[in-house]
Amino acid sequence: MGFLSNKNVMLEQHEESRLDVLRAVANKAAELGVTEDPDAVYQAFLDREDMGATGMTEGFAIPHAKSPAITAATVVVFKNDKALEWPSFDEQPIDIAIALLVPDGEAGTTHIKLLSKTAVLLMDDAFKEMVRSSNDADQIAAAINEKLEEE
Repeated sequence: MGFLSNKNVMLEQHEESRLDVLRAVANKAAELGVTEDPDAVYQAFLDREDMGATGMTEGFAIPHAKSPAITAATVVVFKNDKALEWPSFDEQPIDIAIALLVPDGEAGTTHIKLLSKTAVLLMDDAFKEMVRSSNDADQIAAAINEKLEEE
């Protein structure tokens, strides 16, 4: 069982700001059943955003939330229909966020593993091109799960 199914992949979204994206992902976490408190998850995203850029390069971001309100480690992929202002390492706007949601108790282990594996994924040009060009939620979920489950 992977960290995400096709239900975790949000395609063709139309948000207007980074905060709207984070709110949408927090609401998606409630829809997926990994939180009963999307406001707490949203606040956890904001707290992390205040610490520094979660935008990587080439239009990708890895926002992450650690919170006791999150009941299971989860990954949500969010593809927006346009690039948005988002503090990033290359100072370019972001249109794809791979959000990590982690329960407080797993913050040290699961969180670091997910974060490092996701960062490695975003160094893979073939992976980035597939996510950017695909509108197939099953394909995106399978590719991420395959990489996250590698030892």
